[in-house]
Amino acid sequence: MSFKEKEDSVSAAVSESNVRPEKHAADNALLAELGYKSEFKREFSLIETVAFAFSIMGVVASVSSTLSFGLVSGGHVGWIFGWLIPCLFVIPIALCLAELTSSMPTSAGLYYFSAKLAPAKHAALASWITGECGWANITGQVALICSIDFTCAQMVTTAISVSSDGETNLSNAATYGILWVILLSHGLVCSSATSILARLNLAYVMINLGTTVAAIVALLVASGDNKVSTRDAFTLFENNTGWANNGWAFLLSFTAPMWTLTGYDSAAHISEEVAGAARAAPIAILVGVGGTAALGWLLLIATSFAVVSIPALLESELPLPMGQVFLDVLGKKGMLAIWSFIIIVQYVTGAAQVVDASRTVFAFSRDYALPGSRWWRVVNKTTSTPVNAVWLSVILSGLIGLVGFSAAALSSMAGAAVIGLYTSYATPIFMRITSGRSKFSPGPFSLGRWAVPVGTVAVAWVAFIVVLLLFPSGSTVTSEDMNYAVVLIMAVFIFASLSWVLSARKWFRGPVRTVEVEEK
Repeated sequence: MSFKEKEDSVSAAVSESNVRPEKHAADNALLAELGYKSEFKREFSLIETVAFAFSIMGVVASVSSTLSFGLVSGGHVGWIFGWLIPCLFVIPIALCLAELTSSMPTSAGLYYFSAKLAPAKHAALASWITGECGWANITGQVALICSIDFTCAQMVTTAISVSSDGETNLSNAATYGILWVILLSHGLVCSSATSILARLNLAYVMINLGTTVAAIVALLVASGDNKVSTRDAFTLFENNTGWANNGWAFLLSFTAPMWTLTGYDSAAHISEEVAGAARAAPIAILVGVGGTAALGWLLLIATSFAVVSIPALLESELPLPMGQVFLDVLGKKGMLAIWSFIIIVQYVTGAAQVVDASRTVFAFSRDYALPGSRWWRVVNKTTSTPVNAVWLSVILSGLIGLVGFSAAALSSMAGAAVIGLYTSYATPIFMRITSGRSKFSPGPFSLGRWAVPVGTVAVAWVAFIVVLLLFPSGSTVTSEDMNYAVVLIMAVFIFASLSWVLSARKWFRGPVRTVEVEEK
């Protein structure tokens, strides 16, 4: 079937669709103007959308997962300033994405933004570039599921090791088995109706916030007088990377917040399920990023005060150093108690990421940009959710988890995911401040005259961080600890380029209209 035939068949099907509730007429009318019919129920309220965007970053669990980056790359300084500085530069990116989402609230998100803001004759190519970064975006989304859930499995093995006083240390194969249990349960949960997912996110955010605050208080109070001085907590620098240059070693600590502060574009991906999406989605992006950045920094400050010996922490045999921090400060029972809640936070973070990834898969498939699109674009009639896309995301994540037998490969996959996602963030932002300035129609949230300077900072930061994330964590590199992110990114780039030259340029036209808007 040709592209035109595909578009005609989709448009014909529109007339058979059901009319959505009157209260969502404005949302659906805006979506129709963007070219898409409404296929989901708008069950996410403002607070539930904010909860979703916040939950997908899982602050306490993400900090616990990535503590090792700052630990090696600067110690106390790596934790505190290695978190603060990147967060200040992520905020401009979030502001730009919030503005774009407010203007064009559709699940297609990033590649739709690029197509609409690029010069008309290059719209398809711009969409393909972002979309194939969206292949990197989709690869990144799926890899993030795997990375989050694999870390959740590691948290479980950490708890087992501590509870058995180090006598039981599960193998990589057992950890992989736990990963599949987590993934399959996520598939079941995320196949639920939108109304259920929306309500669950309220519970998610309460657990997330409550555990984060409890961890901060516990570290500061339970450590008593066994703390480092304020001077050391904020200024003591210890380089354990192997790199001779301390400045470069410190820059590598930026990996932690960049890994944590991903996925906030999820508010765009679920915008077709959100009531008042043009206002709610940008608010969710900004609150999610701001709240995660602030709480994460406070947690790392508390951690910095509580860790009295960086060398001792480096010698921990636990899979995650944060587990050792809690064990040293709270003792075995206290550590297991708070660690249990951190595991729950990591679990719900993974669930939110599955929802996000599945909506990205659905949106790409709706525009025939993925192999097997006719399967992945199906919306289940019972739940009104893209169940097929959910299970595709889960299965692909499990297959990616095979690299978990190599810590370096899994770390590289996470790095490649961050690079792919942030590149796909930067592409439409670049279009917005260049060719799209005259074409952009602002929504309720707009940066106005600040769009160009804020966008320039955002794009420059992404360019910098992408280069940084391609470097290995240590100066001496072997096949076991090499950063394979450059290999993975180049593979996607070559695939995207060859696909365009050999095939896609002949049939891919960018976002497909699935509804005919009445001429005015």
